[in-house]
Amino acid sequence: MIVTSFGHSCVLVELAGARILFDPGNLSAGFEALTGLDAVLITHQHPDHADVARLPALIAANPDAVRYADPSTAAQLNETGGAGEWSVLAPGESFALGAVTVRGTGGRHAVIHPEIPVVDNTAYLLDAPDRRAAFLHPGDSLYLPFEEIDVLALPAAAPWMKLSESVDYLRGAAPRVAFPIHQGIQSDAGRGIHNGRIAEMAPAGTEFTVIEPGASREF
Repeated sequence: MIVTSFGHSCVLVELAGARILFDPGNLSAGFEALTGLDAVLITHQHPDHADVARLPALIAANPDAVRYADPSTAAQLNETGGAGEWSVLAPGESFALGAVTVRGTGGRHAVIHPEIPVVDNTAYLLDAPDRRAAFLHPGDSLYLPFEEIDVLALPAAAPWMKLSESVDYLRGAAPRVAFPIHQGIQSDAGRGIHNGRIAEMAPAGTEFTVIEPGASREF
């Protein structure tokens, strides 16, 4: 598996011959130049995860890529048009992408504030032929799928969370490897503080690593 970061929550996962892009949002950069994608997956409707201004060009450059999102986002994108037709992947549903199985889980965005409505949020699990739950992208949630995770995209900073929640989520998931996402809202100094603390408090047996925007890491 090769994971490339485009900043914030946007990552490209290359697994078992499939090229899968997650959450191309407005706090990410560089994904718009990608071609040869097999799938574009969006966890939820917030613009830092789904940039409606740049989605049409991305889809036009990748016409053969399947497009899945949570129920609310798929409905919105299909209503506005311009970014192709989007399918729903709800919790409990799955589809095959060559040798990879993509599974939907979770279902709801984390609570930002009791007065702000909670939106749909599909977390995505990728199964490879040689390892189930090879990768988990939870979007804006701290959903535990109650199975062994190999590589976790770890929400590390957000208006809906504090650092201790990221640490507790990492300990609860206990993946083999984790890397931080959702850090586009932080300064460089803030990211350094957060990542240093998470690394110090990661559970035994978990490798915590940082993938800088534009960089790739093989797992």
